[in-house]
Amino acid sequence: MQTFTERVVSIIQQIPSGRIMTYGQVAAEAGNPRGARQVVRVLHSMSRKYDLPWHRIINAKGGISTPENAEEKGRTQRELLTSEGVQFDEKGCVPLETYRWHPPLHS
Repeated sequence: MQTFTERVVSIIQQIPSGRIMTYGQVAAEAGNPRGARQVVRVLHSMSRKYDLPWHRIINAKGGISTPENAEEKGRTQRELLTSEGVQFDEKGCVPLETYRWHPPLHS
């Protein structure tokens, strides 16, 4: 049986180019609807090791979440998403209803 962390990694690896998921959505799909902060931790500690498409994870409002003094990472994330065809609205958010990806149901 997979751990929560393994499920998070697996879900993130499956997100197709040009689509996004929210931190909370990944957590819920991985079995812990209250685990959004754990998803942040997984992204921070395992993105490089597993070559995760970290840029495809955004906040619940469709925005890019970056820690203080991390403007460069936010700019990089936006550039990566834009290069995949994701468009931002006038508020700088991704329209969730257009770009949100839902993993296939497991049988």
